[in-house]
Amino acid sequence: MQQIISITGISSISPLGISSGDIWGKYKDPSHCISFEDFGREQTPVAVLTAEANRMIKQLRKENAHYEALDNSVLFGIFAAREAVKNAGWDDDPNFGINIGSSRGATALFEKYHQEFLETNKSSTLSSPTTTLGNISSWIAHDLQTIGPEISHSITCSTALHAVLNGVAWLQSGLADKFLVGGSEAPLTPFTIAQMKALKIYGSNNGLTYPCQAMNWNKTRNSMFLGEGAAVACIEKGARENAIAYIKGVGYATEPLKHNISISTQADCFQKSMKMALGKTPTNEVDAIVMHAPGTVKGDQAEYNAIQAVFGENTPALTTNKWKIGHTFGASGILSLELGALMIQHQEFIPVPFVTYDKIPKQLNKIIINAVGFGGNAVSILLEKPFKY
Repeated sequence: MQQIISITGISSISPLGISSGDIWGKYKDPSHCISFEDFGREQTPVAVLTAEANRMIKQLRKENAHYEALDNSVLFGIFAAREAVKNAGWDDDPNFGINIGSSRGATALFEKYHQEFLETNKSSTLSSPTTTLGNISSWIAHDLQTIGPEISHSITCSTALHAVLNGVAWLQSGLADKFLVGGSEAPLTPFTIAQMKALKIYGSNNGLTYPCQAMNWNKTRNSMFLGEGAAVACIEKGARENAIAYIKGVGYATEPLKHNISISTQADCFQKSMKMALGKTPTNEVDAIVMHAPGTVKGDQAEYNAIQAVFGENTPALTTNKWKIGHTFGASGILSLELGALMIQHQEFIPVPFVTYDKIPKQLNKIIINAVGFGGNAVSILLEKPFKY
């Protein structure tokens, strides 16, 4: 990292709620946000938006005639972006870049338009423009009336943290001073869930208090389930007075595939990404890691093995939010980053309720955020407490 990057605003919409206070309150509550809904005539664990969040999205859809045809993934992104920009004080300055990605994009519209095609052998006029991955950033740019560069990409479940990497690169290059980064996902659709079930990684009603057993190293069954939502962060070059957290280091790596969805047992990609993010930072200075940990047997264990390989006896306190809100695919990394920023802001560690901890950190100065996706493309971000705290 050539210089510190400040996170000056962050906002999200998810099963945790829409306001920072409500979200933090939900994190401190040991209950989960899972409900069981019918998908393919089968009760399936999912994490849906709160009633208030759903009401806000319905209201947003009615604001503009063009918004009525948009997928929820786009509307989630617009809502979170508006709030993040407001929090950062960027309301009056449209000169910033945007990179909001998605793993799956407009899943609901894809399924709707494809079914329509099967039945009529024709496609609706808006079927193409409303289902491109690029329409998330472009509609956010339209909504905020920005004049900077706009980018969208899909790098599976590490998409949002790759957006952070890209935004940091733009800032470090001097081509931009501010960037809006994040991810959005609305994957609670029949075909998307059926795909996850076909991979044998989706959880079921296992009768446990916590259906997702992320970070339970002794589990013998996959317990991943899907959630929906979006999160967006405002990042700026330099140490800003209004910084929520600093980005002190970034790391990334991809490892050769041995299977379409797996990473190696030692998660070589995570070892490399965490070491790159650390740079010259000693391992004993990292207080916590927000793990990707989706709740799968092999995925959780591989990431844990990588952490032990990098940190050894200095292994920090570990946490994740998947047990509470599920796996939000491309948005998951930025929602994890939000959790890390909130823990730094409140100086309080959020544990996983069914995990036994030997030690809980009393202060949180540095936190690593991890994400990885199909294809072994890992990203690690090192957050640091701002000087003012």
